[in-house]
Amino acid sequence: MENSITASIPEDKWLAVLSNDSTYDGQWYYGVTTTGIFCRPSCKSKPPNREHIRIFHHAEEAMSKQFRPCKRCKPASQLLPDEEWEGQARTYIEQHYNEPLSLSVLADVLHLSPYHLQRTFKRLTGVTPATYIQQIRIQEAMKLLASSDLPITDIAGQVGFMNAAHFATRFQAITGLTPSQYRGAEFER
Repeated sequence: MENSITASIPEDKWLAVLSNDSTYDGQWYYGVTTTGIFCRPSCKSKPPNREHIRIFHHAEEAMSKQFRPCKRCKPASQLLPDEEWEGQARTYIEQHYNEPLSLSVLADVLHLSPYHLQRTFKRLTGVTPATYIQQIRIQEAMKLLASSDLPITDIAGQVGFMNAAHFATRFQAITGLTPSQYRGAEFER
């Protein structure tokens, strides 16, 4: 462990952190034990106490030690291009659509700023994360309406809508039918 994480930060690295020296970016990263966040040497965040700093040779190493990437300097951005962030966001939404999901929750999970997530997701998919969440919820509701006798209020809750009236309104706006009409049309086929 001592060979990959330095217990006491050397003077040159400490001076680089204090001066936000970008010449060291990509050569090493520093993690702050009190926050659990790691940064590039050039990060403009307030310098931490020297005794709380740990040095990492790679961003992956910092993440493997449970440090999260800084949202300001984005030290892991070279690891994941925008397409990978977007793919991770879609996967997370598809696996957690029935939970309370907001842009800030999704951004925290992906270690991105909400603004960057919103802009990148929309640029790559053509829809906002909120719209995508709603689309997935409606698709899942359509499956349940077609394959079960569950009450519509139960289906609304199972797919992540906290309010059955809001569910019915969104369902009709997207499909053109109320949930009851959709269920009836499915049984006629």
